[in-house]
Amino acid sequence: MWLVAVSVPLIPVVIVAFSRYGGLFTALCHRALAWTHRVLLRRKVCVRSTHAYVFSNCTHGKVDSVLETFDLYGNTHPSLSISPQMSAVLDEAVMRVRPSLVLELGMHCGYSSVRLLRLLPPAGRLVTVEVDPVTAELGEEILLVAGFKHSQFQVLTSSSARAIPTLRLHVGADKGASEGFGLVLMDHDPQQYLPDLIALEREELLSPSGCTILLINRTQRHGDVGDVVAHVSGRSDFYSVRSEHCFMVEIVYCRKPTNVL
Repeated sequence: MWLVAVSVPLIPVVIVAFSRYGGLFTALCHRALAWTHRVLLRRKVCVRSTHAYVFSNCTHGKVDSVLETFDLYGNTHPSLSISPQMSAVLDEAVMRVRPSLVLELGMHCGYSSVRLLRLLPPAGRLVTVEVDPVTAELGEEILLVAGFKHSQFQVLTSSSARAIPTLRLHVGADKGASEGFGLVLMDHDPQQYLPDLIALEREELLSPSGCTILLINRTQRHGDVGDVVAHVSGRSDFYSVRSEHCFMVEIVYCRKPTNVL
């Protein structure tokens, strides 16, 4: 009874506080749930098991065999590999854009990295950023197993926020690097999509003649990519949304006049 007596006078205070800060409270709850989801998914998906299965069952040096083995693993185990639908959209975008320099944020065992590298031109290069050291190390080994050489890719173990300001140092010696990245794949923390896009533009890392940005939406909730879509929609002078799927959004950035989207 004493708890009820103490609580009743606080009800008006709680109501007023919620009316003023309800939006902030809801946003914090959403962030907490998103973080919990990512942590639980990471724990459920064993990167080492994925790597061991692919390493042991694929034909080394054969790109298609590596991808097929990833798919076989994903049929019976939790996997961070993108779905066949995402893969088809990704492949189409890479073949259409034909970028010489690609940035991947979020490596996830190396599946998307392999898909990207196999479609790049002979002089093409991939820079992939992965915050988890184990995932980065095992993903790099998968790229080597698939037959790619270190001259074709670079794996940076870092958060995207820390890596982006240093990327010019890593790609500065590349042919065409002054033009920046022709394609960016974001498949890391959705809450970093917008800050990282802004940072990439600020650091002049997006090719001014045209850069395609692909946002993976694993939860298929519009809220995970909605802030990015709202941002680019308000900057139609530089950005356009080329396509929106429930699982992926394709954005085009261009500072130079062009008739091609």
